[in-house]
Formats: sequence, structure tokens, C-alpha cells
Amino acid sequence: MIRSASVPASDRSRVLTRAVIEAAHRLGLGPNDLKSIIGASQPTASRLLNGRYQLPEGGKSWELAAHFVRLYRSLSSLVSGDDELARSWLKSANRAFDGQLPLEVIKRVDGLIHACEYLDAHRARV
Repeated sequence: MIRSASVPASDRSRVLTRAVIEAAHRLGLGPNDLKSIIGASQPTASRLLNGRYQLPEGGKSWELAAHFVRLYRSLSSLVSGDDELARSWLKSANRAFDGQLPLEVIKRVDGLIHACEYLDAHRARV
């Protein structure tokens, strides 16, 4: 197992940034949604999605981005990699979130964490 301390910060930043871009693309999310999920400005989210910005390690945006990737990985495994189904889940009212759209819920820190825990719990049952 590779320890994160032995991997240069620039490599960790590149990997997480690419994972966020891929997850956002597969879920059909643009900069307006992404900015709210990872706590970045709209211009920063646009640059990130266009490959002109890398998330700096540490800080809230880094942590939220890691949780966003966790959410995507959990959701993708539950829908067997069907991105259309994953997009549909994000944009459909869900009783687990008091009838709200998961996409709106994950724009709050507590909602993102709750959605990750919810999906992880469902993955455990599979």
C-alpha cells in the first residue's frame, strides 16, 4: 500500500482533480452544480472542469471533492456503472432526503456526508 506522504502532493492533486472531472462529467454536472458541492467559486469550478485548475491539497474544497468522488463511486457501484441511472437518481426526489433531490442535498456539507453514508450503507447490502 502506498502511503500518501510518499506520493508527491502534485500527483495527489492531479489524481483527485481528474477524478472530480470524471465524476462530474459522468453525472452530467456543470460548474454551477460543482461549485456548490465542493465549495469553490464558479470560475474556479469552470477552470477545474476544463482542466485548467487543480485542487490544492488540504482545505475544505479538497475534502469536499474527495467526498464527492466517494459519492460517485458508491452510486456507480449500486447502479452497475450505468451513468444514466446515476444521473436519474441524483435528479429524482428521494424519501431518504425528505423528498428532496439528492443533487440539491449534496450541495450542503452535511447533505454530502449524509448521501455518502446512505449510499455506502446500501452498497453494504448488495
